[in-house]
This record gives sequence, C-alpha cells and structure tokens, in this order.
Amino acid sequence: MIAARHLDVPLLRSLTAELERRGAVHSVESRTVAVRDAAGDGEVEVARWSVTLDDADDSYGTQLLIALLQDVADRIGDLLEAEGLGEEGLDGAAAVTTTVLPAAMRPPGPRMLLMDVDSTLIDQEVIELLARHAGREQEVAQVTERAMRGELDFAASLHERVAALEDLPLSVIDSTVDAVSPTCGAERLISGFQRRGWTACAVSGGFVQVLDPLAHRLGLDRADANTLEIEAGRLTGRVAGAVVDRAAKRDRLLRWAAEDGVDASSVVAVGDGANDLDMVAAAGVGVAFCAKPALAEQSDLVIRHRSLELVSLALGLD
Repeated sequence: MIAARHLDVPLLRSLTAELERRGAVHSVESRTVAVRDAAGDGEVEVARWSVTLDDADDSYGTQLLIALLQDVADRIGDLLEAEGLGEEGLDGAAAVTTTVLPAAMRPPGPRMLLMDVDSTLIDQEVIELLARHAGREQEVAQVTERAMRGELDFAASLHERVAALEDLPLSVIDSTVDAVSPTCGAERLISGFQRRGWTACAVSGGFVQVLDPLAHRLGLDRADANTLEIEAGRLTGRVAGAVVDRAAKRDRLLRWAAEDGVDASSVVAVGDGANDLDMVAAAGVGVAFCAKPALAEQSDLVIRHRSLELVSLALGLD
C-alpha cells in the first residue's frame, strides 16, 4: 500500500507493470481517505496491490516490495516538495506511507486489536488538556514529548505531569471528555474487527476517568488506564495504584488475549510512542501510527498520516 496527499498516476502504473513483470498482480485498488492533522481536515490518496512475486531475493518478496515501494515513495515525495507541499501538516504534507504485509505475517483469526489512546485512538494528549486548566499545558507537553521519544522514564514523567494537576476541580474531567475527538478512521477500524467477531481494546498511559466514557462511546470491548486520585471533589496531583507503563501495556495484551483464547501472534497492536514498544513487540503485527522514531524503527507497519482507516487498509480489512 502507498498513501500520500497526491499520488502520481504514471509512477503507479510503472510500479504495477514492474510487479506484473516479476510475478502476478491479483488486484489494484485506489481510493481517498480522510485525515485530520495540524493543517486541519483533508484527504490522502491511497493505492493498494495484492501480489505474488516470483522474482525476489527472499521467500515472500518482502524486501523487493519494500525497495520498489520506497523508490516510488521517494519520487512522490520529491514531486510534492516541488509543489511546495512539504511543510504543511503535522507529519508534513510530503509524508508518504508505504506498507508491506506478507501473507505469512497476516494474523490468523480470531484476532484482537489493541490500541494506545493519546495521539493514537484520539487526536489529543489528555494530560495536556487537563494541564491547560492549570495554565501549565506547554510545560506538561514538553515532558510528554520527551517521554514519548523514550528520553524519560514513563512512570516518573507521569507522576511529574500529574503533580501539575493538583487542586483542579473534578469538573475539568468532564470538560476534557467533551474535548477529545476520535482519530479519523477509528470507528471504521474498530468495526472492522468487531463485525468479524474479533475484539477491539484500548490501553492507555492516560486516565480511566476520560477513557471509560470514550470506550463506551466507541463500543470497545476492554479498556484500561491510570486512575487520577480524587479527594473532596478535587484532583490531588497523584495517581492511584500502579502506573500503566510500557510493561503494563504488554501485560494487558497477553492477559486479554489469553482470556479471549487468542494467541499473541493474532493480535494487532497500534501505538505512537516509546511507551508502546513492549506492546507492539509482543503483537503479531505491530503498527507505528504517526509515531516517534523509537517506535517506528521497531514496528512491522508504519503509518505516516493521521487516519486509522489506513491501518484497516494495510491489514486488508476493507
């Protein structure tokens, strides 16, 4: 699969011809997908092939496909840069998503979907929304950014950020619940699993007080996160209980999969930061979604545009 703000048709035809020369092209599809990033709402163009390659250096043609797609992606990126589109958007309008999922890697059913929440399932970072009420959003955002890059211990950074919320009234939680928005394509990805009888879950380094209403709204089968401590109707600036860190996310994946009778190799895990590394590594298919380099380098699929529908397409669900 390849996706970008604009795909050059002659380049796609050339790629298709090369794939046909090296094997069999079973199908070619194209569509547009809605995205939402720092530039606002928009669209990306997507092309997807189903192929069998004979002329390849490895058993599944994976390396060859990656090389062919990357060559096209580089040329499309150059064209977008030449059109002055390279500096727009959260990930840059010139970003190009390419994915290759060999048949041998596709999880056998039943499957389970496990998603991170902040900046993955939703567009926002919940703790930053809460910190805005204390006038400390930028300070907290800087710590969050460093934690997601893997530069800080997550648990320690969470305690530091939550301390900024001390003495805020309980009403800030309700306003934060109202402020969060599911990422484009979230409902489609979730329903793609559930209509097949598979499980869709979320685990977050955020807070259950915000995740639980979101999980109910989206119809998630399971959800877990940290708990903000509350006393006398105000936040104490502390977390109650053990922190949901990267090890805890992996634990939820293994525990929930076992409860559903699903092997870990049949789990698809989607995240964006270093806190998701263990979860993504434990899954059969690990997806880095608009992710920090620390996670993207360790993932099976890398999605560079803010639409979870691209995950559905990469998995062959749509």
